[in-house]
Amino acid sequence: MSVWDVLEDSQRLAWSLTPLSHVGPLRFGMTSNEAHAAVQVGLRLSQSQSSASGSDGWAEYDLVGTAAIGPAVTTYYDESGRLSGLAVDALRGPQVTLDGLRLVGRTPSRLEDEFHDYVTSRGQEVRYSQLADPWAPQLGLVLRAQRAGDVVLSRPVVVAQTWAERCGDTTEGAIPMTEWQTFA
Repeated sequence: MSVWDVLEDSQRLAWSLTPLSHVGPLRFGMTSNEAHAAVQVGLRLSQSQSSASGSDGWAEYDLVGTAAIGPAVTTYYDESGRLSGLAVDALRGPQVTLDGLRLVGRTPSRLEDEFHDYVTSRGQEVRYSQLADPWAPQLGLVLRAQRAGDVVLSRPVVVAQTWAERCGDTTEGAIPMTEWQTFA
């Protein structure tokens, strides 16, 4: 398997999103140990980092049972060490759905249109990050783009209520700068 290979939906884990609450088995507010235990079926911890106090860190999880290269999910923790955000890899991450709307591994322009319709039909607004990523604070959801060889695909970043208001702000929001720099 190549670094650029993209899994078909049938090869991905299937997760649903409940905005500001949870994505698949990961619930916002979990500790890193609780998050690790929650994803043990399907994902395995590949690397993690925390500050000296054990908080404000991240962890990457690889997909179990495939030759996929690289992380499927990256979790982000706030200063209290609680799960406050996560990014789902466009190439090998779980297929996350929001009321039937598939968020992972999609052509960004097509997903943006569907996302806009979804958000505005609920009387909410779509905003755009400094990197032109659509996002909705009411959902705690940013639709990033990630390179997949010669194309780009959707990479959702989902956050807890505490990070939602500025989740698409690449300079003043709480999502770690490494997320914005990695796939910009």
